Amino acid sequence: MTKIEAARQEYKDWCSAVGIDTIEKVNEVVDSGEAISLINLCEARQERKYAEAADQIFWRHKRSNIVLISGPSSSGKTSSSLRIAQQCKVIGLSPKVIELDNYFRPREETPKDENGEYDFECLGAMNVELLNENLNDLLAGKEVIIPKFNFKEGRSVLDPSRAMKLEKNDILFMEGIHALNPELTYAVDQKRIFHIYISALSSLPGGEKVHNSTTDKRLLRRIVRDNRVRGISPEDNILRWPSVRRGETYNIFPFEENADVVFNSSTLYDVPLLKYYAEPLLYGIAESSPAYPKASELLEFLRRCSALKPNEIAAIPPTSIMREFIGGQTL
Repeated sequence: MTKIEAARQEYKDWCSAVGIDTIEKVNEVVDSGEAISLINLCEARQERKYAEAADQIFWRHKRSNIVLISGPSSSGKTSSSLRIAQQCKVIGLSPKVIELDNYFRPREETPKDENGEYDFECLGAMNVELLNENLNDLLAGKEVIIPKFNFKEGRSVLDPSRAMKLEKNDILFMEGIHALNPELTYAVDQKRIFHIYISALSSLPGGEKVHNSTTDKRLLRRIVRDNRVRGISPEDNILRWPSVRRGETYNIFPFEENADVVFNSSTLYDVPLLKYYAEPLLYGIAESSPAYPKASELLEFLRRCSALKPNEIAAIPPTSIMREFIGGQTL
């Protein structure tokens, strides 16, 4: 059994243990007015998983000073990495963060795809030589100036105020699509690195023939979030999704088994929550749009699911993964 399969099975076993292992049973809980209890249960489980990940990092700390986090789009990587880092603080570690986006190559050195467009998602777009040099210096106890990439100008800037040094209890957190690819840290002793893979891995079966894929769950998350904060319409998001999926297939999924910890960011209440926000957005896509067939497919699935009410949504903690998509997060 692969690590991903084991994570799916663990979640399936938990759903069975709490007696909510189908879409219909989730609907029963929501329709009976017990949604807030369900939210609290799911959040308690997530908190336990964050703590378990932090515990493993703690016991590996004497030989592993770097935590690399990866996962596909809209898995809740940002929230999860912050929550795991918080749990590390609870047990006496001091997390520091390096944003891998600051290690892009200068624009003129960025590889191009088959269409002649800059390919910012390929590993070749990253200045891995500088990253490895900086990481090895940090592990050796040296002070390093972390570059700041200016996306407008397409180049890195070195600012002395961004100097960093790892002290005794420091743990370095980095998150990005290539984080589990060993070529990203080719010159660093891999024993010094702890890898975490985060994804919304689990879906629930339905009594009727429904299309409830984990991929579609991530797409719904992305539609809701990007409409709210990135100015990307649901239609554009659906049309971009195949390209996003191709990037994941090439850059992320081949390396998922390199993870020391697989974190499942699914919750039992995420589809009822996403229905509340996504359904009106999807209904706004015109029949003439090339995105309409996929929108109709998503709506057909959501039609079979009960939606949370506003007062129930208000009960979702501000530290929840799902707040990353619907707003109101305070991490």
